[in-house]
Amino acid sequence: MNSFYGVKLPTAFMLGTANYPSPAILDAAFRQSQASVATVSVRREAAGARAGEGFWRLIRELGVQVLPNTAGCHTASEAVTTAHMARELFDTNWIKLEVIGHSDSLQPDPFGLVEAATILCRDGFKVFPYTTEDLVLADRLLDAGCEVLMPWGAPIGTGLGLINPYGLRSLRAQYPHVPMVIDAGLGLPSQAAQAMEMGFDAVLLNTAVAKAGDPVAMACAFAKAIKAGQLAKTADPMEPRDMAEPSTPLIGKAFLQ
Repeated sequence: MNSFYGVKLPTAFMLGTANYPSPAILDAAFRQSQASVATVSVRREAAGARAGEGFWRLIRELGVQVLPNTAGCHTASEAVTTAHMARELFDTNWIKLEVIGHSDSLQPDPFGLVEAATILCRDGFKVFPYTTEDLVLADRLLDAGCEVLMPWGAPIGTGLGLINPYGLRSLRAQYPHVPMVIDAGLGLPSQAAQAMEMGFDAVLLNTAVAKAGDPVAMACAFAKAIKAGQLAKTADPMEPRDMAEPSTPLIGKAFLQ
């Protein structure tokens, strides 16, 4: 099982709840994916009380861990305020912390991210910071009190996959005991499998499932890929080689004359 802030999750799949064609498809996608965590945009659900009540009822019936997020926040103070709203609304100390610094790439603001993380950790939140693969930023977030890191695979919603494998491997190797979730940018199940093969503890995605032609089938595909990646990692895969090596040994091989 995967453990985050002392909570053991039965699967390594975290799935977002935005942009599905209908509530029924969202429900079916979650059940097929067997995702352990549902991420929820605080601002969207707080906007309309009646709609929010129906959505929250649907999420409760899924029986999964809820991870509210501060999506759309561009300053530390905005993110902190939104996090406190989330704790009141969803009755959880878990928060996915987003502080966006660049409107086109949706890259995190490292300075605002650390500032908000410091405040929220001090206030008793269990912070899941949406970050990049930057090692210095990771240090600052861990020093602030974060016990989990969520590096992006690629900019949110792009589907580009793991655009900096070297940086992600370096981050994973630098902090081998810190739980890490690849968050954002995945478009294909094979990319999720790659993340798990690299030793990450979970993946979080939304658009790749919600915007697929068949979200339910895609959710199922991601679930199987994540499991395959986990199994491959624990199986101790072979190291790449520069030279070919025959799979059939020469010793004992029959030679015709």
